[in-house]
Amino acid sequence: MTQTRFDVLTIGNAIVDIIAPVEPGFIEREGMKEGIMHLIDTDRAEDLYSKMPLTRQQISGGSAANTAAGVASLGGRAAFVGKVADDPLGDVFANDLDAIGVYYNTSRLKNGALTARSMIFLSEAERTMNTYLGACHQLTEADIRPDEIGGAAITYMEGFLWDPVEAKKAFVLAAHYAHKHERAAAFTLSDPFCVDRYRAEFLDLIRSKTIDYVFANVHELKSLYETDDLGTAVRAIAQDAELAAITMGAEGAMAVYNGEVVSVPAFPIDKVVDATGAGDLFASGFLLGMARGQNLESALKTGCLAASEVISHIGARPLLDLEDLSKQHGLAG
Repeated sequence: MTQTRFDVLTIGNAIVDIIAPVEPGFIEREGMKEGIMHLIDTDRAEDLYSKMPLTRQQISGGSAANTAAGVASLGGRAAFVGKVADDPLGDVFANDLDAIGVYYNTSRLKNGALTARSMIFLSEAERTMNTYLGACHQLTEADIRPDEIGGAAITYMEGFLWDPVEAKKAFVLAAHYAHKHERAAAFTLSDPFCVDRYRAEFLDLIRSKTIDYVFANVHELKSLYETDDLGTAVRAIAQDAELAAITMGAEGAMAVYNGEVVSVPAFPIDKVVDATGAGDLFASGFLLGMARGQNLESALKTGCLAASEVISHIGARPLLDLEDLSKQHGLAG
């Protein structure tokens, strides 16, 4: 194999997270249900955005983009592929990834949907989300570049991207280019509802060896095999996938490879503040560990360490330098 340009390249929904506190009564006045995620259309997205205070925080988001950000924080060479529009929020997304050291060069969507956004309204004790998917669902095969995929040790894709038909084609093409260059293709099941919608297709991706590495939490894995028993699900994924990485919350994580099961405990923290991004950041550590030739135990520990940092504060991106943190725990490499 030739030298890699990236340790990990991720592909997924390019979404700008916009976070702002709101005054009492705003949620109810706008017809939202507090603490619930609402899918919204273009008009609603523009209307709500115009009503957000100027003190709002805007940051590049989306599951796979969070994973790329984690890889960069760990000192890895990260890249992201995902679609934004040629608009101001598209600039926010691209500039933000550039600032944290993630390579991003996907062409912008012109004269179409707006850049996707997740508007998160903070009330007293709740986060109420309004998500507009817009341009991120317009990813096509034309956005998958052989030189970028071929230059990455591992290409990692999110199950959330499996909804649009053209994005599915892009997903499969990326796996093809990875294998053509003797690289690994990985994906995450993303969400139990995702699995319920596409169970047969996800199983086909795994069993056909289109995908080499599978990432899941316990709920997603059980849903994939329609069982309430984790042991049954683990035995099934061991038969189907080359490698599976499974997060187990407070119980830590496990990897299943060639019939071998390796488990590590979670890193202890004082308090779980916000579990958002835990799986994304676990993937950052595990993928970088695998890309750099760590054994399964070390890769799992790096993943759990990255997850422990992100759940200790609000937001899906690390606040600490994960490379320094991993060195403190003897996991850098």
